[in-house]
Amino acid sequence: MSIDDTGSMGVLVARLTRGGQRLRQADRAHPWVLDITVVVAVVAMFCLPDLLPEGSDHEDGPRKLILSLTRLPLAATMALQAGLVLPLLWRRRKPLMAFGAITAVFVLQWSLGAGLRADIALFIALYSVALHGRLPQLPWACGVMAGAMVLVALRVSGAVSFWAALFFLLSTATAALALGLMIRIRRAQLAVLRERTAQLEIERDQRTRLATATERARMAREMHDIVGHNLAVIISLADAGAYASDTAPRRAKETLNLIGDTGRQALRELRRVLGVLREAADTTSSGPLLTPQPGIVDIGLLCAGVRAAGPEVVYRTVGDMDTLDTGVQLTAYRIVQEALTNTLKHAGADTRVTLSLTVDETRLEIRVQDTGPPGRTAKPHEEGHGLVGMRERAALHGGTVSAGPAPDGGWNVEVTLDLAPQGGDW
Repeated sequence: MSIDDTGSMGVLVARLTRGGQRLRQADRAHPWVLDITVVVAVVAMFCLPDLLPEGSDHEDGPRKLILSLTRLPLAATMALQAGLVLPLLWRRRKPLMAFGAITAVFVLQWSLGAGLRADIALFIALYSVALHGRLPQLPWACGVMAGAMVLVALRVSGAVSFWAALFFLLSTATAALALGLMIRIRRAQLAVLRERTAQLEIERDQRTRLATATERARMAREMHDIVGHNLAVIISLADAGAYASDTAPRRAKETLNLIGDTGRQALRELRRVLGVLREAADTTSSGPLLTPQPGIVDIGLLCAGVRAAGPEVVYRTVGDMDTLDTGVQLTAYRIVQEALTNTLKHAGADTRVTLSLTVDETRLEIRVQDTGPPGRTAKPHEEGHGLVGMRERAALHGGTVSAGPAPDGGWNVEVTLDLAPQGGDW
């Protein structure tokens, strides 16, 4: 098959598909139109020939069969035809009722010994029961149909073999039944596919919303850590600068410079976090240079910024920090940042902070302890977004967070991160 033939076949299939969709839409809007069309077609093809005078077509058929059938008056023929055909108007809404009415007329007709072409309506009714009726009703309809076929075979047994007639009639009934069941199964499969497609679309939208919510939560944690820490430092520096402006103007100027440096650092980090919202096309355009994710090496600068705000910070590390995964380093940095921010908020500038990071083979331990405000124990830290964010970050690495008042006053934060590979044996 050439490319042109393949293209023409595709166009034909597309047109047939669109035509079928339009017909289904029209049928849903005007269901009686199709039913009336079926009745009119049956009347034109099978009823009108029986109303015409006898002609040569009867002579061409099996003469013994023709002679064995009764020729009814015109009025009786039309009445029987109406009884066979008109119930087809309800074949889709009341299939079993239509089948029963047609079967009754069919049995009456053959009891009189008459044969009509309109008997095709009984096979259409059986097809409709298989397609539109309730499945538990189908065996009863098949039994009644078999009985009716036996009656016809008995009536024509004088002209043709009983078993040959019965085989032909049951084969025709089986074909009608199989056609109805095949279309019914096909429609059920299409309905399941449509339902599955709709379900997959819903699941896709849910996954998209979940991913969006997860990303928003991550962004919220990043923004909270960045803005909260830097604002706490800036506020502490501003208070110190206001106090020193009258007594030590040089110290106040240094404080203002530190505020500017802290603000610029916060702006750089915000640009880096918000940079993930850029479109891929924007990555090639000129713009602000985005800094890498902070890690353990940046904790020293973090401590320097806190010292500038007033607290004394003692920072030490034990173990090889350079071997830590970048994700673990970012988590450690953010946890330390949040802990120092809480110290500035609750313990104030006149406090001493001890910060230690210890690495062994399987875990990283982070300890942050402040002495609290001078002369009294530390104010309890509320269970706010900061502690919740620390716990969420630690949980990503199978870690735990413990935070509470220290025995000798102040506040103590202890975090343990699991450095072992996540997962396990398959």
